[in-house]
Amino acid sequence: MGSVSRGLLVACGVVSLTAPSAEPAAQTYPSRPVRVIVPFGAGSITDLLTRTVMPKLSDALGQIIVVDNRPGAGGNIGTDLVVKSNPDGYTLTLGAASTLAVNGFLFRNIPYDVATAFAPITQIARVTNVLVVTPSLPVKSVKDLIAYAKANPGKLSFASAGAGGTIHLCGEMFKSMAGIRMEHIVYKASPFAHVDLFSGQVQVMFDGIPPALPHIRAGRLRALAVATARRSQLLPELPTVAEAGLPGYDVQGWNGFAGPARTPKEIIARLNRETARVLAMPDVREQLLAMGAEPVGS
Repeated sequence: MGSVSRGLLVACGVVSLTAPSAEPAAQTYPSRPVRVIVPFGAGSITDLLTRTVMPKLSDALGQIIVVDNRPGAGGNIGTDLVVKSNPDGYTLTLGAASTLAVNGFLFRNIPYDVATAFAPITQIARVTNVLVVTPSLPVKSVKDLIAYAKANPGKLSFASAGAGGTIHLCGEMFKSMAGIRMEHIVYKASPFAHVDLFSGQVQVMFDGIPPALPHIRAGRLRALAVATARRSQLLPELPTVAEAGLPGYDVQGWNGFAGPARTPKEIIARLNRETARVLAMPDVREQLLAMGAEPVGS
């Protein structure tokens, strides 16, 4: 027998010994608690979505799901923990457009490749962001804000819950299209930014509707417009930014559920099925829609 033939027999033997192991592992999955890393702080839109969906998914899987907030570096710190974890389905992430896609184009030294680092499970939701200002700012509309910024160059700052996130990019796109200057101030999570917005220490923010809505209703923040091309059912009186003075402006946020690359496809398939069922539950849909998040389950 030639060396090539012997090599083929050895290779086939390895395949025959190892290939069937994935399916039994998937059949017993999960046999211990699952950790879902949220790469943003508590109170962020991603955190709120996770804490709405995961208890139901825990019931469906018959196992505890531990939500672990690991904010920092625009979400890259927490996401990198997932990417480098054992691809066995026990460390997952519920991330955002930034951590699962956009950051790969914004950070020079991002520690993972967004094109190959993940085993996608499902898109969780599409999210609408709202433009809010501190009530002490003498503006009542998008046109007022643009006029004020042009008349007071360098005096406005806008907050975000992380560099490179959708909230940050909403502000950068607004600045670019309006031809204005605003300094970007980064916070670990929306609630930290809100405190400075209430006091007027920062003046402007695009934020997810869920964390901003209680403060809008209480008068602590003034809402000017929504960032998407369509109005929000939660704030139907608000125009879109495009309607209010910047034609063509449209930023849609989204959140996705994923594991590290090479997670067994049988495990990914089960997580996909169970998560889609959870997102179709009337009470979950109602909770997500009340947050301004449109459930997907793709």
